[in-house]
Amino acid sequence: MKVNKAKLNYAMAAACLTTSELGEKTGLPRGTFLNAVVGKNVRPKTAGLIAKALGVKIEELIEEV
Repeated sequence: MKVNKAKLNYAMAAACLTTSELGEKTGLPRGTFLNAVVGKNVRPKTAGLIAKALGVKIEELIEEV
């Protein structure tokens, strides 16, 4: 599962969060979180934790399949 970088940046802007702030809010290890930020494949749980930290639905962040 890939997090769409543009969608992630939009959601971060809407939540007024920096990448560092979002990383801390997710509670994920830094490397795992950064994999999602740069668009690498991540586990569904990772994408879900990012969406939850941003207060958005997972569908708003992932790339279309």
